[in-house]
Amino acid sequence: MALITLALGRGADAPAIEPLAAPPYPGPNSELWHVSVPAPGAIDCDIHPALPSMQALVPYLDEYWRAHITMRGLERDNYTASAFPPNAPINVRPDWKPANGNAGTDSELLRTQALDAFDTRYAICNVLHGAQAIFSEDLSAAMCRAINDWLAAEWLSRDDRLRASIVVPMHSPELAAQEIERMAGDQRFVQVLVWEMGELPLGRRIHWPIYRAAERHDLPIGIHAGSSYRHAPTNLGWPSYYLEDYVSWSTGFAGVLNSLISEGVFVEFPRLKVVLMESGVTWLPGWMWRADKTWRGVRAEVPWLEKSPAAYAREHVRLTVQPFDAPPRADQLQRIIEEIGSDEMLLFATDYPHWHFDDKDALPDGLSESLTRKILVDNALKTFPRLSP
Repeated sequence: MALITLALGRGADAPAIEPLAAPPYPGPNSELWHVSVPAPGAIDCDIHPALPSMQALVPYLDEYWRAHITMRGLERDNYTASAFPPNAPINVRPDWKPANGNAGTDSELLRTQALDAFDTRYAICNVLHGAQAIFSEDLSAAMCRAINDWLAAEWLSRDDRLRASIVVPMHSPELAAQEIERMAGDQRFVQVLVWEMGELPLGRRIHWPIYRAAERHDLPIGIHAGSSYRHAPTNLGWPSYYLEDYVSWSTGFAGVLNSLISEGVFVEFPRLKVVLMESGVTWLPGWMWRADKTWRGVRAEVPWLEKSPAAYAREHVRLTVQPFDAPPRADQLQRIIEEIGSDEMLLFATDYPHWHFDDKDALPDGLSESLTRKILVDNALKTFPRLSP
């Protein structure tokens, strides 16, 4: 126990801290058990199949990279995304964890727990993997290509309800654009996946080849919570605990919007849509107020913005509703929706297998019938052109 307390930075004489167990999951006879199944045919905009191991990628690498990975012993690593430790309780619901292996690696469980359970029409697969953060641009690109081919062969081909995001090497916009062009012919890929926090703010012009290729093929940019950890994930520096890291992501998303809008991404690419995944929702009205207020005072420095930041966000930005950080009362939730000022910005998601809600209560109480229909189906069809017949 002394080693544990030292590792926590508390000193050898500090009282021992027992690790907290995950809260018990309510069984079907529990008073906490609720069943609130979304309407049949809902579109789930964020689920997470996971690589079981690097060995799964080897058949999808070309001869050079197979030899390279074997020579360096990289097949023994899985390059798990550090932003999502597999065993962190929040990253897997207890009843969604398989008996063996990490959550999200069992296609049959995903089918029954995420697709059948919610009577899903389509679900968009977002593979969270460290390939996008590898320093070697060539190795990163090779692994992203392999992930996309593995995803197409091992997941999309086994269930017609599955769609996917293209994983790209974000630290090389040229190679990322090439991967978009390579995969764009497969209509089952409906989005481009990037991390929220990388080496540079996402609005910077170095990233524009990615947005140009995405817009050309009607592919939204899906920006997922997390970091490649090129920089500290908080404004104050490196945190000590996962709690600090995870909570700071909402401020990171605010920075993403500041960058995309201020740099003129939506002026240069007027058809581009951006989907913020796992950003939460209730921070958005406060960001809109602050961004609009500041823009009015300094708009001379960004003359290309002909509309307010909130107006650009309402037109181009969408948010998945998991985690939906809804307030406790329905009237408070209605107030937040009114402050957002749009009924087209929210997209349904279960975030399978991450743990943000119990049973099938993926939507909060207090949403109107018309807004619920838009969140479950209509907004996704408008956001992802490739989902429409």
